[in-house]
Amino acid sequence: LQDLIFQFLTAEMKKQREFYHKLGMEVPGDIKGETCSAKQHLDSHRNGETKTDENSNKETSEEKQEEDNDYHRSDEQVSICLECNSSKLRGLKRKWIRCSAQATVLHIKKFIAKKLNLSSFNELDILCNEEILGKDHTLKFVVVTRWRFK
Repeated sequence: LQDLIFQFLTAEMKKQREFYHKLGMEVPGDIKGETCSAKQHLDSHRNGETKTDENSNKETSEEKQEEDNDYHRSDEQVSICLECNSSKLRGLKRKWIRCSAQATVLHIKKFIAKKLNLSSFNELDILCNEEILGKDHTLKFVVVTRWRFK
């Protein structure tokens, strides 16, 4: 559902930009020199728009650089509350994190181990509803299977 909404909003933003460009006006809220996202670029190709090879190569390198700096921010996001159940460990300064739904439980274990200066992440268990989670489970999987009705 979020993907459909994102596609709809992307298409609307594109139509708005085209409207203002046709009138020769600056798009409200636009930052000077802003480039379109990779998804907008792909959408324009799907709609049958073509560009010259020179412009295409330039935009491809810009998009690749933009994609490299994305750090999964365009992925579906999940907010997690990390609470410590052990008296041996201290809690985190910030117990809420927001990350990609494609992150795995292993990523969370490594993150916590690094924040708490632990020698190994294997010393940690991550639980959801008093159930130990498998290290290869994505957070999306955990939300759907363990947190569905919460």
